[in-house]
Amino acid sequence: MSARRFGLTTLATGIALLSAGLAAIPAVHARTHVIHRRYVRHHRAARRPLVRSREALVYDATLSRVLYTKRAAGVTPIASITKLMTTLVVADARQPLGQRLQVTRADWTPYSHLPIGIWLTRAQLFHLALMSSENRAARTLCRSYPGGLPACVRAMNAKARALGMRHTHFVGPTGLSRGDVSTADDLARLVLAASRNPVIRRYSTSAGYTIRAGRWRLPYYPTDPLVRDRWWHIVIQKTGFTDPAGQCLVLDTHIDHHDVIMVLMHSWGKYTRTADARRIRQWLRARFARGGWPAVASRL
Repeated sequence: MSARRFGLTTLATGIALLSAGLAAIPAVHARTHVIHRRYVRHHRAARRPLVRSREALVYDATLSRVLYTKRAAGVTPIASITKLMTTLVVADARQPLGQRLQVTRADWTPYSHLPIGIWLTRAQLFHLALMSSENRAARTLCRSYPGGLPACVRAMNAKARALGMRHTHFVGPTGLSRGDVSTADDLARLVLAASRNPVIRRYSTSAGYTIRAGRWRLPYYPTDPLVRDRWWHIVIQKTGFTDPAGQCLVLDTHIDHHDVIMVLMHSWGKYTRTADARRIRQWLRARFARGGWPAVASRL
């Protein structure tokens, strides 16, 4: 091969290699862009949890700080979260827990398995209303309040005002009405107040209960599966569901020596609310391990 031909071949080879390198630059840039986007998503996830519920609030009662909010000021129906206020005002009345009460036709509500005519103690009614969200149990408790059902509902609204729940209103004891409304901010106040009551703490976190109705045994189970999860330390909890309110969950739990209140409203799926709670717990544990963060607000 002549020197001239060899030089031309070498030049052509160099040009080909240069072209291949230039062609690879967009691919390298694309891979770098994908890695950058993944890093940004991971960094944002570390700052804020993935919460699919429409309204949400996370409050650290130990530090008196709101750590996360999502449409927390929006007024919305609250379904059976109402029963937290029902049981709170009934407990405030200090009526005997061992007193037997009859579930009558006046206590009839839909979505209830409690037989009309059955006699139960006030403690049993508390148990069923909080653990299993029994509508007739909540109505019987409220009807047996001093002054009857109207006085009980008035006391619920008065208690809401006393707790600073400015955007909350109740029309009944069960939460079946779309007129029972509140905000995530207000519900965090309710959970904080309810968590100080030993009756609510005990019965809202029960893992199961069976009552007798004649020859029959009626088993009841918690509506919140987290109370049976040994990895959770839940102080109180309450679930709710109606079509206007969606799936709801409020709870007070201990996470790494912090007392944390979660409010999750308008979850779109049956398991979304508990999945949100688990993601928030994972996010909090990671943040607590790294130290503090800027709070959304100093207090509720």
